[in-house]
Order: sequence, then structure tokens, then C-alpha cells
Amino acid sequence: MGRDELLSASDGDLLAAMSRGNTLAFDTLYNRYWKDVYNIAYKRLQQMDLAQDVAQDVFVQLWTREKSTPIDNLGGYLRIATRNCVFKQMEKSARQPLIPDPASFLEELKETGGTADDNMLYKEFLAAFQALTATLPAQQQLIFNMRFHEGRSSQEIADELQLSVKTVRNQMGKALSKLRESLILLQIALIIAGLK
Repeated sequence: MGRDELLSASDGDLLAAMSRGNTLAFDTLYNRYWKDVYNIAYKRLQQMDLAQDVAQDVFVQLWTREKSTPIDNLGGYLRIATRNCVFKQMEKSARQPLIPDPASFLEELKETGGTADDNMLYKEFLAAFQALTATLPAQQQLIFNMRFHEGRSSQEIADELQLSVKTVRNQMGKALSKLRESLILLQIALIIAGLK
């Protein structure tokens, strides 16, 4: 599909092309729907940088989602995905930091009767997660830490690192994609270890 064909293609055709790895099809959908997604997020959050982050997260999810499940109504899918991301953003804002402090987590486990196995699994998970983030390329690692450990917005990160917001979001999307795949395997391994 050429660039001109993509601009006039239906959402279904673009999704099919995207599922085959066509980044131009993804870019076409992104350009077609980004403003709508952003506006939905902004209506609820009333903050430009948070709404931009939500829009970015929605499109990262669209790109990395399981391709075997078809989307019949992309507009409806994006509205629901945006609403869910807004709720996650509101929940995340209400409970910072994103990754709990190890000492407070262990103290909570002690108070609630957490077992030594729970403590060990948590320590193993945290160590593995830190090792996993350390495998990211330097720029992705820096952006990831600024976003999730320091709670900075994409705009703040872009300003400090003298990058475009789009570059920050692209790097964040790549980092999240890699971490997501690896964390699923890590969680499964730790759950299996906890069952033994």
C-alpha cells in the first residue's frame, strides 16, 4: 500500500496492514485519531501533558496489542482505551510512587503477617526488575527512570534532555514494550517458584 492509498484506506484495511508490521499504516491511524484521543483525555484530566501521555499510551497499546483479536470499531475501541488509560493515570497520580519503596513494602508485609517467602519473592522480583531496566539502552533507561521513578511528564523530560516530546514518547514506548514482555515471563517464573 502506497502513502496515498493509506490516506484513503479504511480503518479495517489500516489495522490489517498494521498487524503485518506496516508502520506507515500505524502512522496514518495515529494522525487520523490522535487529536480525538487527546481531546477525550484532556476533557477528564484538564492537563495538557497528562492528556498527551495518555494519548501516547493508547497508541502504544494499539501497536503492541494482541493482533489476533480484530477491532470492528476503531473509534469505539480508542474511546474505551482512552477512558481506561485516564482512569489508570488518575489512580497512578493518587498513589505515587509507582513502584513501592522496598522498606515500606516489607514493613507492610510484616504487619499483615507476610511470610518469609513473600519477602523473598518481593526482593527477587525487585532485583530482577532493576536488572531488567538496566538492560535498556541508556537513553530509554534514563527516560524510563525520569517518567516512572521521578514522576516527570513527557514534556518535562523532553525539556531537560533537549529532545522532542515525540522522541521521548517513542523511546518510552519501546522501553515499555520490552519491559512488558520480560516482566510477564518474570512474574510467571516467580509465581511458579512461590508454589514450590
